[in-house]
Amino acid sequence: MAVRRFRVIRVWTVFLCCVLAAGLFAGCAGTAADMTETGAGELSVLPDGESEAPPAMAEADETAPVIWPLPSAQTGRPEENTDRLLPNYTYELAEVSEVDGRQGIAWADGKYYVSGSTTLSRYDADWIPEAFTDEPFTEFGAEVNHIGDIDVYEGEIYAGVEWFMDGAASNIQIAVYDAETLEMTRTWPFEPESGQTEVSGIAVDPDSGSVWMCSWADGESGRYLYRYDLATGAYLGKLHLQAPPQWIQGIVYHDGWIYMTADDGTADLGEPDHVYRCDVSAFAGAENAGAEPTAAPVFLERTLDDVTLQGEIEGISFDTDAGRLLVSYNRGARIVLGMPSGFYEGYAEEIHEVFAYEMTVN
Repeated sequence: MAVRRFRVIRVWTVFLCCVLAAGLFAGCAGTAADMTETGAGELSVLPDGESEAPPAMAEADETAPVIWPLPSAQTGRPEENTDRLLPNYTYELAEVSEVDGRQGIAWADGKYYVSGSTTLSRYDADWIPEAFTDEPFTEFGAEVNHIGDIDVYEGEIYAGVEWFMDGAASNIQIAVYDAETLEMTRTWPFEPESGQTEVSGIAVDPDSGSVWMCSWADGESGRYLYRYDLATGAYLGKLHLQAPPQWIQGIVYHDGWIYMTADDGTADLGEPDHVYRCDVSAFAGAENAGAEPTAAPVFLERTLDDVTLQGEIEGISFDTDAGRLLVSYNRGARIVLGMPSGFYEGYAEEIHEVFAYEMTVN
């Protein structure tokens, strides 16, 4: 009996609440309909139920609407393009050459160029040394101590130069050297507002008239490639890598693609490093000016499981005469925060090698 009485009371309570809510709604609607003047920023309601925006809102409506976020700038889904998912080439190890620099490798006009952290070298076609300097920084105004991967174009060596210590970098610059004398000819300042905090490699892209820079640093800096004008050195923008390789060491441009080496294997566990690539062909040609992509998908090109010993991958280049991929690699030294720190058992020094791979188009 007590349960039944409780149910009756609850039903009447709900009914009364509904009646009161209906009355309040009608009263509010009537009051709003009677409003003829409103203060700035309030909404006025006309008697026929149509609303109009106050002056401040009406003025804003006259301007073009801002759409945020922007509509998708990408057409097509890279994961559905099976041709792009496969490597551009098949690679067969052909030759290993020991060199005197641990950072970068470049090929041009039948010559090989190698960078150490504080050195530049040139070799002939048979890897016989021709020129060497251990004073590449004498003309710099800012303090620098590190050259990354390099490139050579029209008789000049392009290098990303910085002060690097225990994983942190400063004084980033683009330095250009005479490929014959190995003497510096000019420098370009980099753009601090780009977000780049380190430079590990540089690549010349003559098809788009660009110089590309990469960053080894973790975080935001390492997620982009940074583009400069080849003729003037002016900063042009950055390209978002999706998904970015971990710890990019070197880059090179070849037939519309940027190829990247990544020190993403843990040497202590025998994990190999890798070569990746991304398409930058859309940057070439005047017809694409102002419509260049802001992002590029990254594809795996080669797993380097056939080097002498897993260590630290560095620079990358192409010998287009011989049809070979060139990758520089270091072994023997333990690497801590990007710097050699002691040696593995059986090594008293670090060994620097360039691995040459015969290329077959897939």
